[in-house]
Amino acid sequence: MSVLEYLWFQLVSIGFYLLYHQLAPTYDMVSWLVSFGKWREWQLAALPFIQGPDVLDLAHGPGHMLITLQRGGYQVTGIDLSPQMGRLAMQKIRADRGSISILQAPAQKLPIASASFDTVLATFPTEFIAEQATLAEIHRVLRPNGRLVIVPQANLTGDTIPVRLLETLYKITGQRNIPEVENELNSQNHLLQIMEKRFSEAGFEVRIERVAQPGSEVIVVVAYRKNG
Repeated sequence: MSVLEYLWFQLVSIGFYLLYHQLAPTYDMVSWLVSFGKWREWQLAALPFIQGPDVLDLAHGPGHMLITLQRGGYQVTGIDLSPQMGRLAMQKIRADRGSISILQAPAQKLPIASASFDTVLATFPTEFIAEQATLAEIHRVLRPNGRLVIVPQANLTGDTIPVRLLETLYKITGQRNIPEVENELNSQNHLLQIMEKRFSEAGFEVRIERVAQPGSEVIVVVAYRKNG
């Protein structure tokens, strides 16, 4: 990586940090714009793979999935490192007249007792989700036969100019391309192979699901906790 590339990705990292913290109130708008309004639909692609009754929404963001899960009858807890996201989520929960426990903590050190959850959910998490410390903590807080459900990525389908522009934006912000991989499909497969290897080493059996939606495809990673 050249110096200019390094500096560019450092700036991008700062931008993402601000989006999750000081600029958290703009998160919904930005997510809507960069997905052509499909962000919530992409998140909801995880629902068929969730088992209960107890669910942990890891890096819950503004709290949309927390409310959806509670409305669906799950006993849900939320954790996010960002205090700004925690406040946004609580505002939404109160407006919905819900009652959900929200914790502020890093994914690598969860303040939760072992074997507390049937599912850990993470929709569009950053790279922390594949860290060994994170996976070890998730494995610890899951019950036997529990599962980790992740929506790491979604792709707009079709060959229109807006789709091309959006894919270009994803690439220049480092959300798509891997320099040593030549094309988009191979890039995605490479990322999934890396994820599958790391998860297996952490005690998970991984299944990759591709959920077709109108105008897009959502990737859902289902990692089953190995027992023993």
